[in-house]
Amino acid sequence: MRSRRQKALATGSTVYIRAPERADGDEFINLNRASIRFYRGLASPILTPQRFTDFLTRCQLDDFEGFLVCENDADAIVGSINLSQIFRGGFQSAYVGYQVGAPFARQGYMTEALQLVLRYAFDTMKLHRIEANIQPSNVASIALVKRVGFSKEGYSRKYLKICGRWRDHERWAIVAEDWRRKKKR
Repeated sequence: MRSRRQKALATGSTVYIRAPERADGDEFINLNRASIRFYRGLASPILTPQRFTDFLTRCQLDDFEGFLVCENDADAIVGSINLSQIFRGGFQSAYVGYQVGAPFARQGYMTEALQLVLRYAFDTMKLHRIEANIQPSNVASIALVKRVGFSKEGYSRKYLKICGRWRDHERWAIVAEDWRRKKKR
């Protein structure tokens, strides 16, 4: 049996990204449960085996890619990133969502992980545009997308229902040309 790191889709200096597997359920659920206060009002994390099974099923669909973010040294799951509503044809776009477990926040893991996912999305999947919708109060998330090159495109009132409430969001996006230009610097 291959180690989890050997299944990496992309590897950075501190983290790698890979597809989730059934065996990851307990570790991922425990991380989310330990982070529930950290996510409050920002995300509805996977907290049950059934929801994790539903996540794995969704990862098999053509319009969704799920990634676990794992720390290189300890091989621990530190968070997740998803590309959803993947459109092909003239769009070649997707929405990105992400979350980091509370014990791993503010350590640079998600900056590197999001860069790895963008590389995968633009180079491997051949997408052209990635959009992130972020609640205006989520300062850390806005700083993250700015660091990796996203640009603010607008504001959407009552855009997304999170934790039972419709919440306003800022729209941030990056296109392949801007990502490649930033990468060369």
